[in-house]
Amino acid sequence: MELIMTDVTSCFPKMTVRDGQPPSALCAWVVLLLLVVSGEPYRTPYDQEQDQNRDRDSETTDLRTDPRTNTKVYHRDVSEVRGKDCRRCCDPGEQPPPHYSNPHYQAVPQINITILKGEKGDSGQRGPYGKSGKSGQSGPRGLNGIRGTKGSIGTPGEPCKAQYAAFSVGRKKAIHSNDYYQTLVFDTELVNLYGHFNMFTGKFYCYVPGVYYFSLNVHTWNQKETYVHVMHNEREVVILYAQPSDRSIMQSQSLMLELEREDQVWVRLFKGERENAIFSDDFDTYVTFNGHLIKPKNEG
Repeated sequence: MELIMTDVTSCFPKMTVRDGQPPSALCAWVVLLLLVVSGEPYRTPYDQEQDQNRDRDSETTDLRTDPRTNTKVYHRDVSEVRGKDCRRCCDPGEQPPPHYSNPHYQAVPQINITILKGEKGDSGQRGPYGKSGKSGQSGPRGLNGIRGTKGSIGTPGEPCKAQYAAFSVGRKKAIHSNDYYQTLVFDTELVNLYGHFNMFTGKFYCYVPGVYYFSLNVHTWNQKETYVHVMHNEREVVILYAQPSDRSIMQSQSLMLELEREDQVWVRLFKGERENAIFSDDFDTYVTFNGHLIKPKNEG
């Protein structure tokens, strides 16, 4: 101890000892030097484990002579080297992870996928449509929408095509019955719209189906019977009749008929046991037959 103190004082020649006591700084250096010389260095558990591994490695190492260079080299047993597992270097005092002691453990590298992510590619083509599913139930009716604005006035339409049919004919000659039925032919044309009444046959031909109004006026003969029918095609519809009398009178008959296209309406003189006649002269018109369309069928 005295030798150490002597060496220490020789290392610090400028420092003087007062009253046999060294200065405080000198004392600190002395204590530190004593710890370094007399004590062992501080060793962690990790350093001790490394020393044990080196001891095991030295036991499995052979000292052999290289025939090429005639020098001694260290050779380690391959089986021992392969049997050892790799370990990660740890900080002093830290134990290695327990899975490192497993000889079959293989370290798997961890890769950050976000670093390797590339740019977004283009959109691919649209695939085919799938099969349609089952139709669902109808939902409740929605609320009424807002009323829209009034539209503009459209173009004017075509004028209504009204259909007409009318006639009025007369006879100035008297007629007497015979042994067969006679068609009453008229010789005076008063109105014949579109020529629907045929003056030669004495019949009205329907070209506009609908409802028609007809009227017949005749003058009777004295002491003779007047007996005529208004005909619809071949069917008697109404009769105009007057018994024999001492004086002649005007007789009339009117009716309405619903006609189809190509129907016929005409007047027929009836044959009878007694003499049948209609009075007239060459100057005045005593017999008239009239008809006109009231409502066409296509108007509903």
